[in-house]
Amino acid sequence: METPAKSVILLVDDQDSIRFFLEKTLTQEGYEAHTAKAGMEAVELAQKVVPDLILLDLKLPDIDGLEVLQRIKAVFPEICVVMITAFGDIETAVQAMKQGAYDFVTKPINLDQLLLIIKKGLESRRLSREVLQLKRQMEIGEGFEYILGESKAMNRVYEMVQQVAKSDTTTVLIEGESGVGKEMVARLIHKFSNRADKPFLDINCASLPEQLLESELFGHEKGAFTDAKSQKQGLLELANRGTLFLDEIGEMSLTIQVKLLRVLERMVFRRVGGTTDIHVSVRVISATNRDLKQEVDENRFRPDLYYRLKVVPLRVPALRERKEDLLVFTKYFVNHFNKKFNKNFESISDDAKKLMFDYHWPGNIRELKNTIERIVLLEDAGELRGEFLPFSTTRLEESSIGKRIDQILSQPIPEDGIEFEDVVADVEREMIVKASEQAKWNQSKTARLLNLKRDKLRYRMRAYDLSEDTEVKTQ
Repeated sequence: METPAKSVILLVDDQDSIRFFLEKTLTQEGYEAHTAKAGMEAVELAQKVVPDLILLDLKLPDIDGLEVLQRIKAVFPEICVVMITAFGDIETAVQAMKQGAYDFVTKPINLDQLLLIIKKGLESRRLSREVLQLKRQMEIGEGFEYILGESKAMNRVYEMVQQVAKSDTTTVLIEGESGVGKEMVARLIHKFSNRADKPFLDINCASLPEQLLESELFGHEKGAFTDAKSQKQGLLELANRGTLFLDEIGEMSLTIQVKLLRVLERMVFRRVGGTTDIHVSVRVISATNRDLKQEVDENRFRPDLYYRLKVVPLRVPALRERKEDLLVFTKYFVNHFNKKFNKNFESISDDAKKLMFDYHWPGNIRELKNTIERIVLLEDAGELRGEFLPFSTTRLEESSIGKRIDQILSQPIPEDGIEFEDVVADVEREMIVKASEQAKWNQSKTARLLNLKRDKLRYRMRAYDLSEDTEVKTQ
């Protein structure tokens, strides 16, 4: 029987004696402890080890604990942070709690009190994760209408999902452009299968470097590499008897492809640095917005893995291929964001409908969702009018990236928040289009204009499905 994964704690304090004592204590208590003696070191280390809890001193030699808290919370909002402070800085510690810290302890540290706070903090984080997972599952149930729509094309996808789900071991390759809803389709397959009460875990293969992706998938043994201070279970183990969803599978390196093929063929693998075979039962669903056959032809993807993944291919059509779903989705998102932002959009004007039907929608449902969210958030009207659409002639003449940001920042952020990543993605996409048009779609020149490496630019252009015939224009 496998030992449960240890909770990871990052201790940040510039006093050597405190770091040594607490690291030894935490290790004896069964935690995986990492230490840092400065703020920026802590920020960088947090991104490597992704701790469950951070013990953070307020006074650090480079940047103070409040700034470290803000930087870490901006990337990992769910991490539990306990502040360490001198008695005279309690007011600052309270300020830290207002900014997202879980609790604080004062020096000299009462060890029993600290261990109790750590235990409660980790339990709080566990419950938050469970609530988030439940919320995501509820969203799947409530989201059928905008996944399916009313088009024949999506009804065929839905029928295929139900058929595929009956065989809960068959691998599925979901193909389709960025933003069409590939992950949601994968979740539907899992929901309708006999594995529905088991874990559904997902990972974006493009979001991690090769070594970290390998460790996340297969786990690692203690000492397998520099930062491997303890044994870690990978997603394949954690998803045992459930489903593992590999998004953007086309970005996976050839080295990891070989190991994944072995898993698919035998359901056996070894952790990084391990010598023992681990047997699992996992259904693997993968997705790509790239032409994997072309990747195979150009020797960037293994043909044997390609055919093993594509036992059942399932293509999700682009939004422009199912325009009859457009108004169904639009009404769904309008109602959703009316509730979220306490607005009252009741109808869609004829000119807005025409503009939306004529538009190419390169970002598909994700782009539509972001568009409706932006309109409902920023505009005050009972009708969604054509002039509000970012691709309308009026809006293109009057709007710029700077003005849009000013619009967002000029109003209070709603209590339940905004989709920050989506807003940033919109701005990033428009910047790339603007630079590309200025460079006449020469990628090398575009990359120089944006101070990006060319491979990073190409990745972003694939992610946003951008090419020379993209119909979005910016000012």
